[in-house]
Amino acid sequence: MAKAPVIRIPRPRVSEIELCAWVAQAEPGASLAYWRGYLALDRTPFGRFADMPERAALALVGARAHDLAERGLVHLVQQRHGPEDYSYIAVARPRGKRALPDFASQVITEEAA
Repeated sequence: MAKAPVIRIPRPRVSEIELCAWVAQAEPGASLAYWRGYLALDRTPFGRFADMPERAALALVGARAHDLAERGLVHLVQQRHGPEDYSYIAVARPRGKRALPDFASQVITEEAA
C-alpha cells in the first residue's frame, strides 16, 4: 500500500470546521497537517498570538483534534522541525461500520451551550 501524502497547510491554521469537514470525507490513511508551531504554547497568552480570538480559535482546533482522536476517527502525530516548531498532523483511521457523527450540528450545539 502506497504511503498517503501529508497535506501541509501554511499558516494560518485550519479552522475547527475545516478539520471536521476533512475528517468526514478523508480516506483511511490520509493525513492533514492542521497546525505548525508549538500548540501547547501557542494556545496561551505567551504564544504567537496576542489576539484573544486567534488563541481561542486555535484552542478550539486543538480540542477538536483531541476529541476526534478520542472518538477513534483519527490518529494524532507530530513531526518535529526544530525547537518549538512542530507540524501537528491528523491521520484518518479506518471507520469500519461506525457512522460518522454530524460534526456541523455538533459544533453548533456545543457553541450554543
